[in-house]
Amino acid sequence: MAALVKPTSKFTTTTPKFSNPIIRRPPLSQLKFSTTMIKASAATTATASSSRGGGGKKKKEGIKESLLTPRFYTTDFDEMERLFNREINKNLKEGEFEALLQEFKTDYNQTHFVRNKEFKEAADKMQGPLRQIFVEFLERSCTAEFSGFLLYKELGRRLKLINQEFIILSIFMQKTNPVVAEIFSLMSRDEARHAGFLNKGLSDFNLALDLGFLTKARKYTFFKPKFIFYATYLSEKIGYWRYITIYRHLKANPEYQCYPIFKYFENWCQDENRHGDFFSALMKAQPQFLNDWKAKLWARFFCLSVYVTMYLNDCQRTAFYEGIGLNTKEFDMHVIIETNRTTARIFPAVPDVENPEFKRKLDRMVDINQKLLALGESQDASFVKNLKRIPLVAALVSEILAAYLMPPIESGSVDFAEFEPQVVY
Repeated sequence: MAALVKPTSKFTTTTPKFSNPIIRRPPLSQLKFSTTMIKASAATTATASSSRGGGGKKKKEGIKESLLTPRFYTTDFDEMERLFNREINKNLKEGEFEALLQEFKTDYNQTHFVRNKEFKEAADKMQGPLRQIFVEFLERSCTAEFSGFLLYKELGRRLKLINQEFIILSIFMQKTNPVVAEIFSLMSRDEARHAGFLNKGLSDFNLALDLGFLTKARKYTFFKPKFIFYATYLSEKIGYWRYITIYRHLKANPEYQCYPIFKYFENWCQDENRHGDFFSALMKAQPQFLNDWKAKLWARFFCLSVYVTMYLNDCQRTAFYEGIGLNTKEFDMHVIIETNRTTARIFPAVPDVENPEFKRKLDRMVDINQKLLALGESQDASFVKNLKRIPLVAALVSEILAAYLMPPIESGSVDFAEFEPQVVY
């Protein structure tokens, strides 16, 4: 198959501008916070159950859902089975998936997530609003990891069942793909380990997410398999760049190291990178997801959705990022640019995030979103709020649409070796 256009014309080879990510202010433990900084956390704490679990820990049932909260996904498992059927899909490269399976079986981080007394000691030093801000960070992170665990576990389970049923009906006819099913199961292992580690961190603050309640009570968003591939690839790769950037920053500026979980991010982020590489392999095995005009439109849509969601979310929580010495917007743009460059190796088109106008549009979205949040907190009657919300929502949609319609970068390749995803340390 002819390769798609290589992303050389508009990507620079230099590292994106991240020249002044550090804000020289006191470390997080010494900051004083005003009560306005924790409005985003107020909804979170309001969902906490009044009952207490074992060990005197308060059980939390989860964060309040909005368009920006981590989501739980499900998909068409029958279509997934067809995609991985060896007889139907001749593009499956067994050698590549076998190599990935061995990577996951090696389990490099099997003994990495071992806690020590620093965790509880650091948590005990955090008091007041600072404590609430950090609890929200742990809670949102745990919810996102647990969401990945549920999706991967179900994919591994369902594909395994399909394989077993097929083998019973057709012994010796190796048409299905148990290798892919096992990789999904091993990825669910990684996500469960991450979620458990984060939830254990919450226990340092005498809290614990009720993951059983989350499993049953959260709404599940249905995505077709190809959309699962796009969204999850981006989620894993952007997670890598977030973790490794925070790790490198705090290693260079240890005075901002307020909680030891950040010391684990270097190895942790390699799990995210491996997961992303697996989804890259899945997409290369499905050329129809990468090589037509519809694929380009969807690729740009998912890139923009992920980037905008992260930017709006983080700009609601600048107190946290500034507390660990980061300029929130510069940090986010660094992550977006690096993620976009990585994504361009496989996606057929990506937004031109290095165009200064892209950031200006993101900043305008932040301003509009802040007005929407302020409106939600106002004392106006509900129907008045709804009327005032209409022009703001229209303005936000207009900015998002304008960002989507910016000239994209033609990118991606399904057969050029130099564009194969690489492990980045």
